[in-house]
Formats: sequence, structure tokens, C-alpha cells
Amino acid sequence: MRLILNVIWLVLAGFWMALGYLLAGVICCVLIVTIPFGIASFRIANYALWPFGRTVVDRREAGVGSFVGNVIWFLVAGLWLSIGHLITGVLQCITIIGIPLGLANFKMIPISLMPLGKEIVDA
Repeated sequence: MRLILNVIWLVLAGFWMALGYLLAGVICCVLIVTIPFGIASFRIANYALWPFGRTVVDRREAGVGSFVGNVIWFLVAGLWLSIGHLITGVLQCITIIGIPLGLANFKMIPISLMPLGKEIVDA
């Protein structure tokens, strides 16, 4: 079931959302100071391509630096990426078949807002 949902997700939303994260990651890596944001963005792009069967957990060793980084990320890219997830999720929830995909979009909003200090693991 995960494979079917992941393939449908990839076609309907995953590819486009991953492109958004990749664009944000490239922009962050061009600016030398924001390379950690770029790495986090690439990690989320991988998750946005294939989200079913994986989950996001907090890293215990994350400290104040990740909080400050998350505030900066929210202002620069997080808000826009989360709005993309919200719009895509609402549009997918219109149909019965799209409800699991819409819920997966809603599940990705917290990590798109605050990606630092998080880790993506297999469920």
C-alpha cells in the first residue's frame, strides 16, 4: 500500500514540492552562511518525494542553535513552503482518493516550518 501511495504522491504533489525544496536548498547553498539550511532543505526534498513509510522525529542533541536557525528559516522559506503544502493538501482532500495524500501534505507542514533539529526515519 505504501508503494502505491508513494507513486500516486510522486505524480500528484511530491515532484513539485520537492522542486520547491530543491530550489530553496540551492539558494541557501549559494549563500555560504546558510549552507545548513540548504542541507536541511535537501533532506526535506528527499522526504517530500517519498513520504509514506517514513516519519519525522526530534533530535535530542538539537539545541538553541537549531531554534535560532528555525526562526530564520521560517522567515525566509518556511512560511512559503508550508503555504504550498496547505494549498496542495486542501486541493487533494477534495476527492476521496486524495484524502490520504492531503493528510500527508498536512503532516509535512511542521517540518517545512522548522526543519532544523529534526530527523527523518523509517516508520
